[in-house]
Amino acid sequence: MSNNCASSLHPDALEGIERFNRRQFWLAHEAFEDAWNAESAPIKELYRGILQAAVVYHHISKQNDRGAIKVYQRSQKWLLPLPDICQGVDIARLRVDLDAAIAEVRRLGAEDLAEFNLYPKIHLT
Repeated sequence: MSNNCASSLHPDALEGIERFNRRQFWLAHEAFEDAWNAESAPIKELYRGILQAAVVYHHISKQNDRGAIKVYQRSQKWLLPLPDICQGVDIARLRVDLDAAIAEVRRLGAEDLAEFNLYPKIHLT
């Protein structure tokens, strides 16, 4: 997959990043899903990984700690194998941000999840 990391992001993925960075996590998920469905090469797993990250933050924003943790664990299947930078997306930073978010979700627990405030942005290099 790393060979495809030098290619350009799908336009729907760019839209997904914009939505993610505006904290429109469900809409970001939808845009990444469109990019994932449009792509036939293995690079499509980049889009699946990022859309899973968007779903993690969607669950957090809805104060669903169990959903966030479950999707976070599933997201690792697609995010961990990716290089640190892929199609200009700083995957390493996204992984660090997700790890910190889930640690905070676990710290806060269901009762205090409304206090969560570690919403990141996806960074392009």
